[in-house]
Amino acid sequence: MHFPEYRARRTRRTPILRNMVRETRLSVDDLIYPLFCVEGADVCHPIGSMPGVCQLSIDRLVAEAREVWQLGIPAVILFGIPDRKDALGSAGTSDDGIIPRAVRALKQVLPELIVVTDVCMCEYTDHGHCGVVRGQDVLNDPTLELLSRQAVAHARAGVDIVAPSDMMDGRVAAIRRALDTEGFDQIPIMSYAVKYASAFYGPFREAAESAPQFGDRRSYQMDPANRREALREARLDVHENADFLMVKPAMAYLDILRDLREAFDLPLVAYNVSGEFAMLKAAAQRGWIDHDRVMLELLTAMKRAGADLIITYHAKEAAGLLRQDHSGQEP
Repeated sequence: MHFPEYRARRTRRTPILRNMVRETRLSVDDLIYPLFCVEGADVCHPIGSMPGVCQLSIDRLVAEAREVWQLGIPAVILFGIPDRKDALGSAGTSDDGIIPRAVRALKQVLPELIVVTDVCMCEYTDHGHCGVVRGQDVLNDPTLELLSRQAVAHARAGVDIVAPSDMMDGRVAAIRRALDTEGFDQIPIMSYAVKYASAFYGPFREAAESAPQFGDRRSYQMDPANRREALREARLDVHENADFLMVKPAMAYLDILRDLREAFDLPLVAYNVSGEFAMLKAAAQRGWIDHDRVMLELLTAMKRAGADLIITYHAKEAAGLLRQDHSGQEP
């Protein structure tokens, strides 16, 4: 038999060889860990659909962030759950709201940790929608004022990056103007540029207590069937001076990640969302998959598709495994 001169298996023979020719590398530096902050003291309320994830009071959140930092994870993203909600989400725009207080506490103890804050109204409104509501409609332009005020409140508290997730048209430009006007021109905007109306968000809505009380979010989040529209959405945010672009969810939208990577040179973020996390945990608990190998394979796939950074509830687990991945040791 005549064998080909090139044999692909030659460089797969040992762990060290495989590491040497690996094309995509997942690093702890790529990870951002989400945290859910609630009022009170010494509160750690487990989220049933997200094993290992809890709602935390500020004191417990600081302790968790310290552990995150010690694992080498460079950043966290904060979601706030206030005690009181109203139609305009007043708690979300207050300088003394749950997120500004959490940011100040984190920065006092861990000044080098990068703190990102979610900017949206859904956690703060009693109707659960991401903006001002009139009847059954979510109003775009009046919502921009609230989002801008929220971003400025976070900036005053010392946040490093604001991340608007509402999917209102024009919100990146509005927030940029507000930050610049208040003297916060150095704070980047990590835009949820491409956020789909996905069924993968269910566990998050339990964690953030943000399920809409009527209707759904399809009038402002994207149709999962649309691909070209993602480029239009991202292009708008680029023109409005976003500093990062995000795709959410990640697993079922790797083609979208690749499209954005090829079209734009801004840092690209993938959000490995709650439903993706919960499915992996459930399958692992039944013994159907090898949890750690599948987790790292999925995160690596997001990197391979083009993500520079990954927001993931797996960050702590992944960081522990990646620390072991030295000298040819394959997790």
